[in-house]
Amino acid sequence: MDSLFFSYDDNIDDDNDVVSFDHSFSDPGESLFLVSYRWWKEAVCGGSISGVDIDSGVLYSTNVQLNESRGEWDMDIGGFGGFGESEILLGMRREGGAGISGQEEDEEEEEDEDRVSCQGDFTLVSEWMFLTALKWHYDRTGVGNLLNEGDSAHDLFSLQIRLLYAWETNLLVIKISQKDNEIGAFNRAYSIFCTKSRMLQIWDFSGQTNHLFVNDRKLDSDQSNEILLQLQIYGLSCAVKDKEMRKDDMLVEQSRIDDPSSSASLLMNGCQDKVNLFSGVQPSFSVGGGYCGTFALGLTGLYNLGNTCFMNSAIQCLVHTPKLVNYFLGNFRKDLNFENPLGMNGKLAVAFGDLLRKLWAGGETPVAPRLFKSTISSFAPQFSGYNQHDSQEFLAFLLDGLHEDLNRVKSKPYIQAEDEESRPDEEVADEYWENHLSRNDSIIVDLCQGQYRSTLVCPVCRKLSVTFDPFMYLSLPLPSTTLRKMTLTVLSIYGTTLPHPVTITVPNNGSFKDLVEALGKACSLRDDETLIIAEVCIYHNSIFRILEDSDDLIELIRDDDRLVAYRLPKDVKESSLVVFEHQQEDKSYFRSFQKFGIPLVARMFDLSKESEIHKEFLKLINPFLLPCEEFLNDDDASQKTDHDNEQMEDIVLNGVPNTDDKSALNLDAPNDFEFHLCEPSSPKKPIKLVVTWPEKMIQDCDTSILNLLPEVCNPALAPKWAQESISLYKCVDAFLKEEPLGPEDMWYVLIHSLTVDTTRIIIVFMYCPNCKEHRQASKKLDLWRLPEILVIHLKRFSYSRFFKNKLETFVDFPIDNFDLSNYVIHKNNKVSHRYVLYAVSNHYGGMGGGHYTAFAKLGLDRWYEFDDSHVFPVTEDQIKTRAAYVLFYKRI
Repeated sequence: MDSLFFSYDDNIDDDNDVVSFDHSFSDPGESLFLVSYRWWKEAVCGGSISGVDIDSGVLYSTNVQLNESRGEWDMDIGGFGGFGESEILLGMRREGGAGISGQEEDEEEEEDEDRVSCQGDFTLVSEWMFLTALKWHYDRTGVGNLLNEGDSAHDLFSLQIRLLYAWETNLLVIKISQKDNEIGAFNRAYSIFCTKSRMLQIWDFSGQTNHLFVNDRKLDSDQSNEILLQLQIYGLSCAVKDKEMRKDDMLVEQSRIDDPSSSASLLMNGCQDKVNLFSGVQPSFSVGGGYCGTFALGLTGLYNLGNTCFMNSAIQCLVHTPKLVNYFLGNFRKDLNFENPLGMNGKLAVAFGDLLRKLWAGGETPVAPRLFKSTISSFAPQFSGYNQHDSQEFLAFLLDGLHEDLNRVKSKPYIQAEDEESRPDEEVADEYWENHLSRNDSIIVDLCQGQYRSTLVCPVCRKLSVTFDPFMYLSLPLPSTTLRKMTLTVLSIYGTTLPHPVTITVPNNGSFKDLVEALGKACSLRDDETLIIAEVCIYHNSIFRILEDSDDLIELIRDDDRLVAYRLPKDVKESSLVVFEHQQEDKSYFRSFQKFGIPLVARMFDLSKESEIHKEFLKLINPFLLPCEEFLNDDDASQKTDHDNEQMEDIVLNGVPNTDDKSALNLDAPNDFEFHLCEPSSPKKPIKLVVTWPEKMIQDCDTSILNLLPEVCNPALAPKWAQESISLYKCVDAFLKEEPLGPEDMWYVLIHSLTVDTTRIIIVFMYCPNCKEHRQASKKLDLWRLPEILVIHLKRFSYSRFFKNKLETFVDFPIDNFDLSNYVIHKNNKVSHRYVLYAVSNHYGGMGGGHYTAFAKLGLDRWYEFDDSHVFPVTEDQIKTRAAYVLFYKRI
């Protein structure tokens, strides 16, 4: 079946004198809608439909006939009398001008034309016209999320219609057959078209009936040349008022009294009505829903297709950008650029526009964005599959792709840059901007692009280099406080104290040396003692690494790391550092073992005898013995091990233990431990012993204490007032702060620039014309021109040589009045620099995994959270969280 626009690829032979349709007038993605003329007129007169005037439509006077029996062609409407099934026939004659065939009809009297122009029952509109009008009615309510009576999502339904042309009477005939439609849809069509006692007036604003024929050729009236179409009907099921229905019922009943023989049908000015035709009862106005309900616009969720929450979050923020919504609900296809080599042949824009229309079509069923995902993945393979991605990176690619697909510039001119020396900044900035617009002109540029001034200063000769570059969004750093609180678990080798957490404060940009010094003071460390700090992997209950390099930066330690500080005597010659890891037998599997607890550490001189190892380990676990059990002191342990030494062989450890000889050294007593010697990866690393605990000792010791290992910093457990908080204005200050560009910084800026704007490459590696060399210049950014939609990316994810980390800093961002007037150096009193927040992309979790959601504002004061397919209201107080990642502001 062909789609619901009148555009088909039926290549019919010329000899048959049948229409060949024109593809130029209608987009294949556009649907055809039938709506109330009054509803449409309100939207047009309200100025919502760009380029459409209320007098620009084509009016058709329409007769309606209902048939259920076979018959000959009915000259009253210019159609056949029946086709074997109940059907509704609409005979449409164009008023006041050329008929469908292109032939001029007789002019009517002026007063008749005036009468016709002011009347109307229904209107044919294209999809973009319908959605734009629907959005206008939605915005007019001022409620924020619900449409008023008369705009119900349940009153939208589809009809299959057949189109043919009656050449004798020059009428366009629409046939609605019961066999082509469900009974409910057909009943609703009956209530719409067959209950009026007069000729119907149908306006066509879609322009499609004018383009049905090419070269004055017509549809053949032969049945075989009917074309099957789909028509969307909205808001008309309850358009027939009770008063008019009662009047028509009286006419039907009176006609039956006057002519009892007319039981088959009754002609009412072109409408042939049979009451008991549909299930024996008069059809109800509320079939499938009506005006009495309300429904939401813009509150449709997106299904998670598998780690696509990052995409859903970014999409929900964009589809709630007001002017972007109006643009894609409108006739955006006219701007598609199929010639841009940097674009995607318009496919990305079409996929996004279709997805946005589904989200704004109303209804409660979430949308599965499969087609959109497959489209964007075909052009950006990094987003294929089902891996998690960064919502800001996805947003940057999407905005850039939409811009290129919708770029109104078909042929980009080559522009020679002029020398900016000795010219005022205003003149140079305007020239840069005009040059940019001459190559880039799209709705994305109109709304989202601004301009900043970049100043580079040569450190040797102080030569200035000034450029004015466009930006799509601002990536703001999060300036942290100068101090950082960290929690470590301290253990002693002396067997006198249990592990206990210690919280210290260190410089945020400090080194491991600062960490050791601060912890030593907090623990009252003696002069003959030292601290060994290690990161413990809780998944394997083993030491992941030892923080040995005192010059390493504290920022390498992540908030979710778990650090243990072992309190030991200072290095003693010929002593070895021994790490005891714990395991117990897993009885659910034969000879299977499971590791547990924090590893214990000791310094030992003699590793040749298990008795010494056993003695040292018993001393380490003394604090974990439960009070009800006999306390094991050093004398007890010494006596026991001396006796055991007589009953077992000593194992001599020649240097480093051999993994091929992982002997289990067993004591004869039932509560003995087994020690497995493991080979270290290098001689400098400690010797690792895996200790198998017997069941009796598991019961006698509180091993749960060994499993208590807090994170370095758990922001979720800290009270909100105690969390680090910075103002969004401080982030702007940090972004605009002058800073030197070292070699590493220059490399980073180069990579970042390549992903945003390749024109920035020339200002990174500054070649000084005075020095004739590349210099590590200092950089200063200034805001020059702000966009209407300001997107702010908070740089929460930091990357170092070895680690990735997420900053959980709470950013206090304005909601109602984000004023950047003091930051814009180019003063323009005609443009406001004040913004209001309307959407937020949130990220919860850390680097290893997380979840994205979105907040969006609808109407004047209603906020909603979009969590994939779930949508629910939230208060404004809930918008500010530590998860805020990308902020969306619109100019006041």
